[in-house]
Amino acid sequence: MNKILIPLAEGFEEIEAITNIDILRRAGLEVETASLGDLAVTGGHNIIINADKLIDEVKGQELAGIVLPGGMPGAAHLRDDERIVSLIQELAKREALIAAICAAPIVLEEAGLLSDRVVTSYPGFEEELESCNYLQDRVVVDGNIITGRGPGVAVEFALKLVEYLVDNKKVEELKATMLTNF
Repeated sequence: MNKILIPLAEGFEEIEAITNIDILRRAGLEVETASLGDLAVTGGHNIIINADKLIDEVKGQELAGIVLPGGMPGAAHLRDDERIVSLIQELAKREALIAAICAAPIVLEEAGLLSDRVVTSYPGFEEELESCNYLQDRVVVDGNIITGRGPGVAVEFALKLVEYLVDNKKVEELKATMLTNF
């Protein structure tokens, strides 16, 4: 089971969504996007992405994890969607990967997953993450929960997901072929 879900809500951060889709697929993982509404989802910078399916078609038991892109109001739409919160709670029960970047850790707070966890987010959202131990690091890993600061760390964040889901050898291969310097 290596299917990763990336849910797309109106106003999502395009860099974060597309970078994660691309790098996870380069790593050989099956990535599925799902929309909360129509299949065509407009990001925060008016880029339209066609999701693979609707969120109601997603089967949680088939997922190895979920990656939540940030952006506003995209992250707020994810946080306010009971289907997303319920799916995250289901994945948490079996300790599947739960990753969120930028503003999206607010969804994990809503799902009740951040109590005493170490987390980061886009600056300013720490006020909404009351139950966690907040860091300003670029990418933070606390068990099965991985969080990132924002668009500028999208590649680093996605590579950390590959390390968690596959291995460091695959990360090094991707870094070499993508010409990264970190």
